Amino acid sequence: MTRSNRRFYSENLQASSLVHKTPINYGLIIVPQQMAYVVERFGRFNEILEPGLHLRVPVMDKVAYVHSLKETAVPIPNQSAITGDNVTLSIDGVVYVRIVDPEKASYGVENAIYAIIQLAQTTMRSEIGKITLDEAFKEREALNYNIVDMIAKASSAWGIECLRYEIKDISPPHNIKHAMEMQAEAERRKRAEILESEGQRQADINIAEGKKQSIILEAEGEATSTKQKAEATQQAIDMVAQAMASSGGQNAVQLRVAEQYINAFGNLAKEGNTLVLPANTADPSSMIAQALTLYKGINGNTGSPTPPSTAPPTTNSLNASTNVGAFDELSQFEDDVDKGKYD
Repeated sequence: MTRSNRRFYSENLQASSLVHKTPINYGLIIVPQQMAYVVERFGRFNEILEPGLHLRVPVMDKVAYVHSLKETAVPIPNQSAITGDNVTLSIDGVVYVRIVDPEKASYGVENAIYAIIQLAQTTMRSEIGKITLDEAFKEREALNYNIVDMIAKASSAWGIECLRYEIKDISPPHNIKHAMEMQAEAERRKRAEILESEGQRQADINIAEGKKQSIILEAEGEATSTKQKAEATQQAIDMVAQAMASSGGQNAVQLRVAEQYINAFGNLAKEGNTLVLPANTADPSSMIAQALTLYKGINGNTGSPTPPSTAPPTTNSLNASTNVGAFDELSQFEDDVDKGKYD
């Protein structure tokens, strides 16, 4: 035993409530509460005095031992232990004991405090050697329970009950502590990167989902708009057809076609630098007649087909042929304009 350990045990032995100064028997003995006096008669165990007033014969009866029946905390000095993965740890703790049998505590062991400390240290080394470094930090509760169980089995013969054991501090070497700090930092960085990547992934999913919904809504809007435009066009065509079938409808359509024909030539100069004009721009009446001829030719061609006739051509059939020829000439004129012959 080293000098520091001897000093430690001596200090704990004096400070422990398990060891008390024995009183002198003057014939009247007063035992305090939660105390037990072991009385010897002529050097032999005689009885245990309970709390209260007792009359005993001086010289014949002697109080040999005084024990406290209270729960007592016994500090366990710092010690070194090697884990299952060969890491040296510095561990200290405290054990809580109580005397349940004063006779065994008096005659079963020479120094109860020293015996408890030695038993706690050896048990601690044995239990630490069964586990790894990580388990030593995580399994403190199981470690304390195993130590208490081992101490209780050994100290029952001494009349001492071990109630619990608590590890106060576990100190690994400096290099191991630095490695553990680096490991913890790496683990925290890993969790941060995982959380960041999951957040970015969720953000990308939300953006893609938003674009998808936007495209779907835009397509639905375009489909609805196209449908509404088609319905409006159909209603306009139906109204025009009804107007044409009414009295004076044909004349109104002819007048409308003539107006649009004249306006089209008026807007030619607004569209670009190239201006294409018909040869007879000085004669508006001929232009109107040409537009009406075009309309009549189209109207005649889109009518219901009639069966071929063997009769000689009449004036109406000649007019229809003339209208078709005028329509062909107008189409040829538009093609020449597109090809740039009149630039």
